[in-house]
Amino acid sequence: MKKLALLFFGLSLLVTTGCNNSNEIVIEEPIIGFWQPQKEVVTTVEVGEQPISDVITYTDCQKQSRWWFSTEITGKRIDVEDPITGTACNILPDKNFTYSYDKSSKALQMKYQGVVAPENTKVVTLDATTLNLSIRVETEDPTIYKTRTITFKRVSPKP
Repeated sequence: MKKLALLFFGLSLLVTTGCNNSNEIVIEEPIIGFWQPQKEVVTTVEVGEQPISDVITYTDCQKQSRWWFSTEITGKRIDVEDPITGTACNILPDKNFTYSYDKSSKALQMKYQGVVAPENTKVVTLDATTLNLSIRVETEDPTIYKTRTITFKRVSPKP
């Protein structure tokens, strides 16, 4: 009887510890595609103080902007602003860039006309529909840290 109880205990222990889902593989979506900006959160942290976050919801004109990451490691930024005069949205000149994305560190480096953008950019979220870029903004005061987090929605199908 003791052997049967020991066998039952051993099987119960094997069943409860053998089915562990902690080894799930999460596949990150590619950054390649067209992305539409949705909103921006600016967080300011002053040493010794509580962080302050401001949410900036983009206007309909601003949501017409697109960031395009192509397969050739090049891209284009098309910014659209609210009208200066009249009712039509103001389309700004395209900004071509090259980029490199390190999946392991999630660092994104962009170069506009060969000049590296001064921001320290990280990919916070990247899935089939959402891209969140966290951009650290340099300030003149070393006790103040600012971060802009831009939320994008994928507007083109996956490559």
